[in-house]
Amino acid sequence: MKEDLRSVSTEVEVSVASKKVRLSEGSEHTVKMLNAGDGGTMIFEPAVIKISKGDTIHFKATDLSHNSASIEGMIPEGAAPWAGIMNQDISVTFDTEGVYVYQCDPHVIMAMVGVIQVGAAVNMSAVKESADKFETRFVMNNDRLSEYLTRL
Repeated sequence: MKEDLRSVSTEVEVSVASKKVRLSEGSEHTVKMLNAGDGGTMIFEPAVIKISKGDTIHFKATDLSHNSASIEGMIPEGAAPWAGIMNQDISVTFDTEGVYVYQCDPHVIMAMVGVIQVGAAVNMSAVKESADKFETRFVMNNDRLSEYLTRL
């Protein structure tokens, strides 16, 4: 009789634990790194995405010579930065609310940037201020980042 009770207790604990895991997992989204897409050349697709806190974005190296890297000063305070390796996929989980701007390191001069909003856009004014200065680096698609920010 004692063995049966231990067995039942263990099953309940495992069942409860697995439910907790399912509830805490966020959704997964994919962003492609492309030479050309619906929005032009040197582009992330989708370029602007709104997600929930705890969601993961899988940056897919669809075309060669791209990466995804957060831009210093253009992510929420306390958020973890990331820097993907060239030609490799990277998955990033977003646990801090706010607006994140990221780039492809070798193609940032061509405005290969993207924008993510996680929950509320708590840092939008700081991002817009930084974006105005950042766009001066672009040699093409000069207003791409500003236009992306208007979509939020």
